[in-house]
Amino acid sequence: MSNLFSSFQKVLPQHGLSRLVGALAKSKHPFVSKTFITQFAKGYDISLAEAERKSLSDYESFNDFFTRALEPGVRPMPDDAQILASPVDGAVSQMGKIDGNQLMQAKGHRYSLNSLAGKAGSGLEDGDFCTIYLAPNDYHRIHLPFAGKLEQTFAVPGALFSVNGATEEGIEGLFCRNERLVCRFNTEFGPMLVVLVGALIVASIETVWPGPTSPYAVEQYDDHSIELNRGDEIGRFLLGSTVVCCFPKGAVKLNPELKVGSKIRLGENLGKVL
Repeated sequence: MSNLFSSFQKVLPQHGLSRLVGALAKSKHPFVSKTFITQFAKGYDISLAEAERKSLSDYESFNDFFTRALEPGVRPMPDDAQILASPVDGAVSQMGKIDGNQLMQAKGHRYSLNSLAGKAGSGLEDGDFCTIYLAPNDYHRIHLPFAGKLEQTFAVPGALFSVNGATEEGIEGLFCRNERLVCRFNTEFGPMLVVLVGALIVASIETVWPGPTSPYAVEQYDDHSIELNRGDEIGRFLLGSTVVCCFPKGAVKLNPELKVGSKIRLGENLGKVL
């Protein structure tokens, strides 16, 4: 079944479909926005108990609803400043050691750090990584796992395959084929990558700093010098996707209580700096 689903996606007009849905998702027309919001909230049993705005009628478009802010204080950062905080709400799809420059995508599938991140991934060989999948009903803003300075971004155009378990098992090099934004930070323990991976129906990847607009037309490196604290918002997805975090060799110990499939929320313990 997963092979059939993966094959079907290969013949879909991924970008055309995603941009069409994206245009509807941006619409502020009351009929369009109300229909999208109410049906989506019902279909995915979404609660606004932790949201800053508590009523579906408070949102002027589906995108406004989907990227809704949380109420202040509901995702506190750890007291220990050396703890890596989860950058998102989601589920761990893979985690562990980077074998040379190879990361695990799914059982039987690996991909290279070079293919994922280009030169922005230098210095992270033999390090550690964690991949977190955001389901459609998750909070969809991305935050920084540890304080650091944004030094470089690498925008990569690509496909828009779904990033659920079926396609992770069925599409070789999935994260290296999809559109993505690689964000490289300099921290007290060395370089850290936070990679935002686009997916089917994702209308855009947005960041809090100026940069190329998704969908990306060409590969583009940009240099930055932006100091950010742990927990600061760095971007958001318009519909679900995946975040890949990479850390240098010997710098961190990932939380041993986390396993493939573990649910994790923004601010929870992802690991600790050694």
